Amino acid sequence: MKLNSVDQILDYAIQKEQEAADFYSDLAANMEHANMKHVFLSFSAEEQGHKAKLLAVKEGKKMMPSVEKIQDLGIGDHLVDIALTPGLDYQDALIVAMKAEKAAFKLYSDLAEATDDDNLRTVFLGLAQEEAKHKLRFEIEYDDRMLNDN
Repeated sequence: MKLNSVDQILDYAIQKEQEAADFYSDLAANMEHANMKHVFLSFSAEEQGHKAKLLAVKEGKKMMPSVEKIQDLGIGDHLVDIALTPGLDYQDALIVAMKAEKAAFKLYSDLAEATDDDNLRTVFLGLAQEEAKHKLRFEIEYDDRMLNDN
């Protein structure tokens, strides 16, 4: 897919954030326990927040650069891909979420690299860091619940 304008790039990123929000809502719907549902619904809300940032940028708002570098534990990088299916257990849901956040990080990193617009680059690098934070939270949860319990 070739994106030729800032508006096309932003529209694409906005669509991806909506898809991410829907993904976490669907994941929440597959969880049996209320606390698991809550975790994924909160991530859905965060993705909606990313969408709102992108919409604001599209309307001309400038964003401040992110200077924070997020640690990557790399846990999700070495786990097998899991299909999103009804009845997914918590461990598999965490794996799916880690991989989704890694893909989102790569998307925003690639978009930042591809643009000549400084404000847009700043926005995409900031969103890449947000996605890295999400992945880290899932990795920590996975480490605490799955690796330390075994």
